[in-house]
Parts: sequence; structure tokens; C-alpha cells
Amino acid sequence: MKFPFIKREDPEIYTALVGEEKRQAEGLELIPSENYVSHAVKEAMASSLTNKYAEGYPGKRYYGGQEFTDAVETLAIERAKKLFGAKFANVQPLGGANANIAMYFALLSPGDTVLGMDLSHGGHLTHGHPVTYLTKIFNFVHYGMKDVETGEIDYDEMRRVAKKTKPKIILAGFSAYPRELDYAKFVKIAREVGALAVMDIAHIAGLIAGKAAKNPFDYGFDIMTTTTHKTLRGPRGGMILVRESEELAKKIDKAIFPGFQGGPHMHQIAAKAVAFGEALRPSFKKYAKQIIKNAKAMEKVFKKSGARMLAGGTDNHLILLDVWTSYGISGGEAERLLDRAGITLNKNAIADDTRKPMDPSGIRFGTPAITTRGLGSAESARVAELMIEVLTKRDDTTVVRVRKEIKKLAKAFPIPDSFEK
Repeated sequence: MKFPFIKREDPEIYTALVGEEKRQAEGLELIPSENYVSHAVKEAMASSLTNKYAEGYPGKRYYGGQEFTDAVETLAIERAKKLFGAKFANVQPLGGANANIAMYFALLSPGDTVLGMDLSHGGHLTHGHPVTYLTKIFNFVHYGMKDVETGEIDYDEMRRVAKKTKPKIILAGFSAYPRELDYAKFVKIAREVGALAVMDIAHIAGLIAGKAAKNPFDYGFDIMTTTTHKTLRGPRGGMILVRESEELAKKIDKAIFPGFQGGPHMHQIAAKAVAFGEALRPSFKKYAKQIIKNAKAMEKVFKKSGARMLAGGTDNHLILLDVWTSYGISGGEAERLLDRAGITLNKNAIADDTRKPMDPSGIRFGTPAITTRGLGSAESARVAELMIEVLTKRDDTTVVRVRKEIKKLAKAFPIPDSFEK
């Protein structure tokens, strides 16, 4: 029996937990930032380390009883460094946003400028959207796509803005951009204006770790921030990696603690260490490559149907589909319809969107989670076909029929308890 203590002590939470497990088991998760973790990661998250305060860093704690916390955090650090080719790693950030904020605090003074990707062209809120408090402290300027149909970044405009505004950081990375960036150009522009080159790899960390995508450190990037879930298939959390500068690493450590966070969540760090160990296995490389193959299989189906994909398709794990132009349906309505059919994804604004953020023109979906379940290119293509049926017909009969097929597919590819070595 699952959750026996919760069932006895808190029936309401038990009902919600069982319901969520059933939802995940019977449907397919296509949200690009979601994945399934192994039972080993879950065990670490539920371990007695959740009881332990460990303010500070290995060998330099402010509380006693740190023998095993030091061992756990050191393992997480060493595995992270090996995965990404970094000389330094801080595994304490509680999430990706925390990692980005601490990175800013470490490297900038109030009023300093950051050049990052515009949210409407695929960036992230923490890259300087006006709704965030970060914009009250730092000055954010933005770059975007030169051509939204191909995804080509306007590097000439980036250079012009960089020379004009003299940013301290040039930030690459995205939350809804389906192409690969030209890292060499980012570094060249950063060096021209004396900026640090930072990459937010949150979405593609697993692809980089699995050698299925280029590593920005190989092109001279100074720092990478990331989440530890998404394609990396670990617990929800964050991390900051430094390529080689000990000075930058020390600044980041001080910014995380005591500057920004208190005691680290040691159960979370243990789970990160387990996930990093899984990602170091040869099988993870196969997994990372299959994520992209599955996304390309879905791209092919949508392209054949004449649907409009932002940037014309994908080079990574995600697709941004303009459902308003393609099917005459809003992103919000598409999300709800597909959810009823057992396909979970998220509504998403597209470049130059004329609709409101809570009901935009697009949807965003990807293949990390279904690839974890073992779906291959053929099954991914079939899921794309079923999505098109729901989005074009939009009647209850179609939704019910598709949900039955999705349920059968989910049963044929159950969520795994562990990953092969």
C-alpha cells in the first residue's frame, strides 16, 4: 500500500496524492519542464536528511553532526562537475529562479545591466521581465529572434545593444525556444564589451549532460545556471556551475549562503546526487538522444499537417505551436481540451502574440517525460496525430476516443521505478 501513514493520519492529503499518481499513470505528460524521477530519487527526498540543518558548506558548517551531510553534498558537487565539465559547482539553490537571482546578486551591483532573451521570444521571467522584482534592482535589456519562422537570433542587434548599454552579463538560455544557440557568438560579443557570458541551461541540462546538445563551457561561457529536474530527470531544485574561475565561484557561494538562502535542503541535495549519478550512466546518453528524436518525430507530423511551429520546428526537446493560426483555437482552450484527452501540456505565448498571457495563441509541449516512459519515435508521432485530431475536431466523441487510446498507450509504457545502468 502506498502512503500508509498519510492514509491513516491525513485522509484528505492521501486522496489528493493517490489521485495525482493515478493521473500521471493514466495520461501522458508533455510539459517540457516536467519529468519522472526514479524511486531512488524519491527515497532520498523522503529520507531523514529532511530533519537536518546544515548551514554553510562541507567542512564549514554552523551546526554539529555534519559527517553524512558533508559526504552527500560533496558527492553531489563532484558528480555535477563531472557531468558538465565544470571546475566548481554549488548545489544548494532551491530552484532555478533562486539560482538565477543568487547569480545576479553575486556578480552585479544595483543598477548594473543584464542583456537577456526577451520573454516573448522564448526567454524566462528571471531574465528580466518587468513583473519581477529583479527589474527594480538591475537594468535588463533584451535581444530576440531576427526571424520567428526560423528561430534565427538577431546577433547583430545583440551586439549593437551590448555596445550601447555595456552589460555586465550577457545571458543566454530560454524557457520556450526550440533551436540551438550559437554559443561562440555570445562569447565573442561578451568579450567585446567586457561582460560575463552566462547560460541558463535549465531546459536542456539533461541534453548537455547526455552529450546530445552542445556544452556552452566548450565555447568559453563563464557560468551556467540550471534546474535539476526537466531533462536532467532529478528532483525539483537548482544549481550553479562555474567553468574555471575560483573568484567567481567564491562570490556565488557567498551569494547563496549567507546572502540569499539559509540552511540547504539536504534531502533535496541527496536526491540531486542520486540523479547526477544516474545521468553519469551510459544509458543516459541514449535517453538524451531519444528525447530529441521523439521531438523531431512530432515535428514531422505537425509540419506535414501544415501547422505553424515557432522557429519552424525544433532542435531540442520542445515545440511551440501556434494553435490560434493553425486551428483557430486559443492556447488556453487547447490546453483544456488536450487535458481532457489525457495529454498534459501548457498554454504559452508566442512571439508578438496579440492575445492575453492567460489565454495566448500558443501551446508548448515536449518529450522528456514520455521518453522516460520508453515511448519511441513511432509512438511520439502517434501522440502528435492524436493531438491534431483533438485540436481540429474538438467534439466530445473525439476527446473520449483519444483519451482511451492515450490510456492504453500509458499502460503499455508505465512510469519506470528505476533506469537501466
